[in-house]
Amino acid sequence: TVSILSSLFVKPVQDEGLFDATEKDCSEKRYYSELPFCSIVNQQRLQSTSVITDANIDASPVSKHFLNVGFHQDLPKACYGGRHTVAMLTGDGVGPEMMDYVKEVYQLIGAPVDFEEIHVNINCAETTFRDALLAMERNGVGIKGNFATEPGQSSRNLALRTQLNLYAFVQRCRNFPGIDTRHQNVDIVIIRENTEGEYSRLEHENVPGVVESLKVITAEKSRRIAHFAFNYAIRHNRKKVTAVHKANIMKLGDGLFLDTCSDVAKAYPQIEFNAMIIDNTCMQLVSRPQQFDVIVLPNLYGNIVGNIAAGLVGGAGLASGVNLGERNALFEMGTRNSGRSLVGKNLANPCAMLLTAAHLLEYLNHMDEARQIWDAIFHVVGVQKIRTRDLGGQHKTRDVVRAITERIRQNQMSTHRIASHCVRRGSLLL
Repeated sequence: TVSILSSLFVKPVQDEGLFDATEKDCSEKRYYSELPFCSIVNQQRLQSTSVITDANIDASPVSKHFLNVGFHQDLPKACYGGRHTVAMLTGDGVGPEMMDYVKEVYQLIGAPVDFEEIHVNINCAETTFRDALLAMERNGVGIKGNFATEPGQSSRNLALRTQLNLYAFVQRCRNFPGIDTRHQNVDIVIIRENTEGEYSRLEHENVPGVVESLKVITAEKSRRIAHFAFNYAIRHNRKKVTAVHKANIMKLGDGLFLDTCSDVAKAYPQIEFNAMIIDNTCMQLVSRPQQFDVIVLPNLYGNIVGNIAAGLVGGAGLASGVNLGERNALFEMGTRNSGRSLVGKNLANPCAMLLTAAHLLEYLNHMDEARQIWDAIFHVVGVQKIRTRDLGGQHKTRDVVRAITERIRQNQMSTHRIASHCVRRGSLLL
């Protein structure tokens, strides 16, 4: 037993008025965020919590970072004169357009963020991609569009995640205020192992027409993601963790993942644990999603389940996520779509990327700026019903952005205080 992850997840001391504290109140009130590894709390008042873990986890470098501010030893790395430097990797498709909207909104709210912009896309040189890796290692935090991958081409999305060891992808799917969906009361957190499994990039053609692809599952990485999921559940008052697998067929690979998760679960008796086969999981998600709380999965299954869950609560245009590792956090849209067919058509939904940008501010402990974005999106989409076609509306991309910026200006000019429920709705994993 070791005492680790003391600041991995911060929960509130009290709910009433929690998010109405001004900046001057920060020494007296704790803020909490369900964004993993956020350290939105007065560090001097943070109390350690003993968590049962595994000797292998304790010996890894990741535990050393968890002991302090949770994700970074000194979060954030690149902060000069009160301003943060963030890597911006524009990506393909509508990525560059969405990044322009992010910069526009950040400028409007006065976010203390400077972007180191790297134009990584399908046609960029390898040196540009290396520049992106260096920018992430230098700054510790970034925001990205999706990188397109042509058939036969090595995926730069995978390369980025593996080389930076961004081992966990966290996506929360819950009902969005004002959006009508088939299922209500959906609130699912998907925790996806990000660096191995079917996406290990190990495949070859033995002879023409015969291809072998290797699925790599290791006890070490399975144990790491399982501990991550259970500690997340504890810190966020979640009740259950579900491990998704196909061990009935892939008895060695998925069997190892399932056995490892089951062993880790014994260290967390306060959290209910169950396992479910991937095909049954997909059926249960579309028929009775309320049964799920936290889901931990290998790489490919996480991709599938994440997209299904996003569809349950409004679609790709409202989904955001974050890739997390020992030293870096990289924010992107939850379904990782590049939207290449929508380039220049003024049809793409900007909300997913703007929500992602708000979560980035939350991660940097700029809650006032983050809540301005959340409130504006909730009001425009949920109340004014200014929506792009994917959400059943007829508005263009620019119409939605214009309405969001106008809402922000209105709030800045008034004494309006954003309701705490808007902040709770907005937080990536709240």
